[in-house]
Amino acid sequence: MCFGFAGLFESLTDRLNNVFQNLRRRGKLSAADVDSAMREVRMALLEADVHFSVVKDFISRVRERSIGHEVAKALNPAQQVIKIVHEELIATLGEPDRLNLTGPRPRVIMLVGLQGSGKTTAAAKLARILRSQGERVELMAGDPYRPAAVQQLQTLGEKVGVPVFHQAGLKPPEMAARAYEAAEKGGITVLIIDTAGRSQLDEQLMDELKAIQKRVPLVEVLLVVDAMIGQEALHIAEGFRDSVSLTGLILTKMDGDARGGAAISIRSVTGVPIKFLGVGEGVEALETYDPGRLASRILGMGDMIGLIEKAEAMDQQKTQEQAQRMMKGQFTLEDFADQLRQIKKMGPFQQILEMLPGELGQAARQVSPQDAEKQLKYTEAIINSMTPGERRDPDVLNASRRRRIARGSGTDVQDVNRLLKQFRDMQRMFKTLQKTGGRGIPRLFG
Repeated sequence: MCFGFAGLFESLTDRLNNVFQNLRRRGKLSAADVDSAMREVRMALLEADVHFSVVKDFISRVRERSIGHEVAKALNPAQQVIKIVHEELIATLGEPDRLNLTGPRPRVIMLVGLQGSGKTTAAAKLARILRSQGERVELMAGDPYRPAAVQQLQTLGEKVGVPVFHQAGLKPPEMAARAYEAAEKGGITVLIIDTAGRSQLDEQLMDELKAIQKRVPLVEVLLVVDAMIGQEALHIAEGFRDSVSLTGLILTKMDGDARGGAAISIRSVTGVPIKFLGVGEGVEALETYDPGRLASRILGMGDMIGLIEKAEAMDQQKTQEQAQRMMKGQFTLEDFADQLRQIKKMGPFQQILEMLPGELGQAARQVSPQDAEKQLKYTEAIINSMTPGERRDPDVLNASRRRRIARGSGTDVQDVNRLLKQFRDMQRMFKTLQKTGGRGIPRLFG
């Protein structure tokens, strides 16, 4: 999983963090302190485009609990209020609701939504997830209206290793029936139908969805909604819900630069559960919805579970061996280059930074992801311009070798010198830790 909400919730997170900082400065909290904090939270949520009715209910629940006995008796009232805000935000976001994959095979999932919402890409991403879980998946190209829609799905299907069913000249309801029969005979366990993008006000196309629903036994009807369109997402969800039997939502473009209020409001307002979040353009950028993790990240608490999941994608044996050498002070630039390659596998650097919790996360948000990415590229280029022997023993790097490496990597000699200094500092630090048995850690990290 790779949550990418830096743009989507950044402003809201910063506002809420300011509120919490003010609370922490007070030893005891009065009702006036709580009311003042709640006014700030209310403004922050409204500015983030959270629906006013959702904000009203949320603030009411938090205030009621915050001036009650559970805070009055708490050793740290400020932390208790933050805990309450976290719990009530989870409740507002709604319980996670997994895909229904019960019943006779093939189980049929239909994706619906407006044109441009990312529906075709979401279909391929979902197919990839289900295939990785051991399902035999097939996609159906049910959009005969948009130019190149079929080709787009076929290209994505190849990328995720899933076949695509399409028969030219057939209406989508008839094609769905044919695809279902073929899937049944071919031992397919999940059939995902990609439909044409449409407005919830387009009666003809909505009738087409209803016709598909009658021709094949659907276990899921997932509405794909662009999270960047704000409160309009609520109206779209309500419109589709009134026409077809929606079972869940996929919110796409959660990595975009928007206020993010729709993501908080949509379950409360529509009653339709969020099941997946699209967090990037890559076929791997689809996450199972987890309200607890989303709430933590909105409140600036990071996402350690997501970070661990990303770390698990790394070569564990190699990482362990490198860690052992690191603690012995035997870590080489060869190991450093391997680590950089492993970090790149974890996804965009920005997403990794925003997963960090607490003060680390706050500090990370001050770092320009673009600058960090650029620095990583420079570092990798410098190391790659060295010979294997130079990576294992940087002490051989005299002035002429450093000039050669700088030319080969497109950097300056100063950049090469800076990297070598950082590397030696790191080696010394780990040697110190080994000698002191870790007692030097508090001094190193404040």
